[in-house]
Amino acid sequence: MSSFLTLDHVNVTRQNVVVRLDLNIPVKNQHISDETRIVRSLTTIKELLDKEAKVIILSHFGRPKGQASAALSLAPVARILKQHLSCPVSFADNCIGEAAAFAIRHTPYGGVVVLENLRFHDGEEENSPAFAEHLARLGDLFVNDAFSCSHRAHASVVGIGDYLPVIAGRAMEAELRALESILTTPKRPVMAIAGGSKVSTKLELLTNLISKVDYLVLGGGMANTFLLAQGQDIGESLAEPDLVPQAQAIINKAKTNNCTLILPEDYVCPEESFKIMDIGPRTVTRIQAAIDDCKTIVWNGPVGVFEVPPFDKGSVALAQYIATKTQTNGLISVAGGGDTLACLNKAGVGAQFTYTSTAGGAFLEWLEGKTLAGISMLLSGGKRS
Repeated sequence: MSSFLTLDHVNVTRQNVVVRLDLNIPVKNQHISDETRIVRSLTTIKELLDKEAKVIILSHFGRPKGQASAALSLAPVARILKQHLSCPVSFADNCIGEAAAFAIRHTPYGGVVVLENLRFHDGEEENSPAFAEHLARLGDLFVNDAFSCSHRAHASVVGIGDYLPVIAGRAMEAELRALESILTTPKRPVMAIAGGSKVSTKLELLTNLISKVDYLVLGGGMANTFLLAQGQDIGESLAEPDLVPQAQAIINKAKTNNCTLILPEDYVCPEESFKIMDIGPRTVTRIQAAIDDCKTIVWNGPVGVFEVPPFDKGSVALAQYIATKTQTNGLISVAGGGDTLACLNKAGVGAQFTYTSTAGGAFLEWLEGKTLAGISMLLSGGKRS
């Protein structure tokens, strides 16, 4: 990956620093059920505060579609953020205009301003140059610390970089280094584990991975389509028969690229039907043996219906095995996607992987080999007009 600017390259002392975070976290009745994204943002925020910067936080929340909505205000999130910081934290009820300017003027250096939901303005998702310029006027430089939003060509991710220098925050830096370590410059052999219910949602992912990894493990409902392509009976199991030709093409491409494709050899089904819900113990053992040969693993998608016991056993067993190898043998393990992280947490090993990505769509698009708009802007360094 090309180089990008980080906080090591700039002087932020007594500067107004605009920081794009992803604070789109689960809130119900003003109660936050998962503070992971807030916690991960603290490293960058605290470093900026220690350097006496004024931190101006931008984020979206939900899908208000250009209309202000009390239910989608970032005010509750700002209150939670304040609990994690020992500095002045203020909230502005708009992300541009006089409300934002007033809050910024009256916040000291070493303090934080959280601005209202970006998506209350149509210009955010439209990547309006005028809206991006309004955002740029808020500060002296722009820090992107929201990898999970960086596949979106929005004003607060891309457009603002036309007017301000663009710097990677610490969470963004860690994400990019982790992603680079698994597919760009990996320690080989490399294994990718891909699960989920449908092949159709991950065709691009699988096509890209086949040429980059040494082992490709398929599980979940999408593996059933590959079993069909091999002529196997899958009973009442979820599958996409119309995608059998594409599955066969991926099987053939794996052979061409010397990639070992591992499909379920045995299954776990409900007592009342032949409906594949999880990989069986023989398959788990085979995957574990392949893991023993690997130095790098990337995982996206559980290999069974992990939300419903006992069909969580395959995913949990693999998660715990990978975690052990990571902690004891130096295996590099990276996992991403909401269901995958929920599975790791269920297995009690969420903190034992080398890196876990909270990004959903951005993580998947990167694995698919796509160029992310926000990352392209970051690599360009932005500019001043």
